[in-house]
Amino acid sequence: MEDDDVAAVTTPEQFKALGHPMRHRLLFALAQGEATISQLAVALGSNKGNIAHHLKVLAGAGLVRPAATRAVRGGTEQYYRRASPGLRYDDAATTQTAFRALAAEIAAAQPEPFLVLRTLRLSPAHAEQITAILRDLASQADDGADQTRYGLLLGLYQPAQLPPASTATPIQPATPAPPGPRPPAAGEPRQPGGQIPPAGG
Repeated sequence: MEDDDVAAVTTPEQFKALGHPMRHRLLFALAQGEATISQLAVALGSNKGNIAHHLKVLAGAGLVRPAATRAVRGGTEQYYRRASPGLRYDDAATTQTAFRALAAEIAAAQPEPFLVLRTLRLSPAHAEQITAILRDLASQADDGADQTRYGLLLGLYQPAQLPPASTATPIQPATPAPPGPRPPAAGEPRQPGGQIPPAGG
C-alpha cells in the first residue's frame, strides 16, 4: 500500500471512533468495497441498529463516507465506503483495540488460518532486510475482485526486553518478628500490663 493511500489518525474524534472493536471490524469489512447496513450486519453477525450506530460514529469522525444509493422495496438503501484505504496510528490504546477486532476476525475465519508467532535474534541489517520484504508483501496487488479474499497480517517488532540479571533487585528474606514476652513461671509475680518484673527486683 502506497503512503498516499494511508491517512494519519490525528483528531480526538477519530481516536474516539477507533476506541471500539466493532468499528475496526466495519473498516475491515469496507476494505472489500462499498456495502450497505444490511450487508454489514449479515457479514459481522450483528443487528442493523448496532451497525448503523457505529457507522454514524465513523462517519462523524471522517473515517467512513456515504457512497451510492439503491432503491429497495419501500425506500432507498445507502451504501458506505472507507474514506481512506489505510490508516496510520501509533498509540497503544488504538492498537490494542484494533488487535481485539483482528482477534475476532481470525476467530471467525474459515478455513483455519495460518498463524505463526516466534522470536528471532537479528542483526540491525537483517532486521532491515526482513522489514523491506514485509513492505514488499504488503504492497502486492491482488488477483482481482472475482478471487477469494484473504487477510494478510505482517509485522516485525521488538518485544519488551527483560532487564539484565545484575540490575534485578534480589528478594530479601522476611525478617522474623522479635519474640514476645515470655509467660511468667509458676509462682512468679505478674506486673500490670502483663510484663515480667526484672530479675532480682
